[in-house]
Amino acid sequence: MRQSHLLIVSASLALMLAACQKEPAAAPDAPANEPAPVAAPTAPAAAPVAQVVDVPAVVADTGFSVDKVAISTAPLPPFPFFDIPDGLVAKIKDDSSTVDFGRHFFLAGKKLIPVEGRLYHNSMSLISQDKSGEYTPLEFHRNYENAIQALGGAKINETQFTRPIVDEVGGLREVNKFWHSPPPTSGYEHHSYLIRTADKEYWIHVGTSAAGKTGHIVVLEKTAMTQSLGFLDAAAMKSALDADGRVALYINFDTDKSTLRPDSQAVIAEIKTLLDSNADLNVSIEGHTDNTGSADRNRQLSSERARSVLDALVGLGIAPSRLSANGFGSDKPLADNVDEAGRAKNRRVELVKL
Repeated sequence: MRQSHLLIVSASLALMLAACQKEPAAAPDAPANEPAPVAAPTAPAAAPVAQVVDVPAVVADTGFSVDKVAISTAPLPPFPFFDIPDGLVAKIKDDSSTVDFGRHFFLAGKKLIPVEGRLYHNSMSLISQDKSGEYTPLEFHRNYENAIQALGGAKINETQFTRPIVDEVGGLREVNKFWHSPPPTSGYEHHSYLIRTADKEYWIHVGTSAAGKTGHIVVLEKTAMTQSLGFLDAAAMKSALDADGRVALYINFDTDKSTLRPDSQAVIAEIKTLLDSNADLNVSIEGHTDNTGSADRNRQLSSERARSVLDALVGLGIAPSRLSANGFGSDKPLADNVDEAGRAKNRRVELVKL
C-alpha cells in the first residue's frame, strides 16, 4: 500500500505548502532524508512562488504547443512523483498501477492529444478510510495543482470535455480504449498538466467525479516504445517481395506525427541497400495505422508517414522515379485492433513491388 500522503521531494517546498493543510494539528517532524507531507487545503490556496511556470496563453487559431511550456529546473522525485493524498487509500496496488508502455489521451488547449510512454494510474475514494473526513473535488484538484506547480509544471487544458472534442479523435469508444480516469464527458472535472525538463515530458491528468466522490490521477512519462520486433534486412525484404510482392516493416514515428524517430534509420538504411542492390526494382511505400482516431485522420497520417519514408530515401540518393507513396489508414489491418498487440502489428509501412 502506498503511503497516504501527497508528496513532493523538496522539504522547503513542502513547508511553503504547509499553510494549506486541511487541519491545524501539528504533525511529527519528518526525518531529514525524507520529504514532508502536503495536506489538502480547505480553501483555494496561492500557488508556491518557487518553480511556478508561467505558460503563455494558447490562442485557438494556433492550438496547443509543447514548446509554450517552459522547461522546469526543479529537482523531480522518483516517478510517478506523488503519493496518495493524506487519509485516502489507493484502489490499485503498486504492482498493477504502472505499465512500461501505454497510451492516454490528455486535454491540451482545446483538443485531445494521445501520448504514449511509461504510465502510472490510480483512483481513490475522496472519503477517508475511517470515514472521519472527506476531500471536496476542489481540495483534491488544488492539492495536485499546487504540487505540480512546485515541480515546475503547468496546467495545459483550456476547456472541459465536449462531444466535438471527443468525436475529433474517433469518438468515445476509441478514447475509452486508452482511458484511465472518470468518463471523458461533461459532468466530470478534468485537468491536464505538463512538466517539461530538458530531455523529458511528463503529462499528468487529474480527474474527479463529484457524484461518486472519487479522484483519479494519471502520470505519463513520454517515451518511445522499445521495439521488440526485429527488423528485416535487405535480403529478407527481397525474399518477401519475390514471394508475396509486398513486405511489412515496423518503422517508428513520433506519436500522431510523421516524424521518423532516430531508431528508424537502421530500417531506412536496409531499404536503401535493397534498392541499390536491385536497380530494376521500383516500390510503392504504403502507410497503415491502427483504428485509433478518426478514419480521415488515420488516412492523412499514414500518407504523411509513407511520404516521410520516401523523402528519407530520396535524401539518401534513391531516384524519386523509383518510388511512390500512399496511405490507407486503418482500412487494411493485418490483425484485430482489440488489444495493443494487434494494434502494434497494424501500425506499419509496407513496401509493394511495382
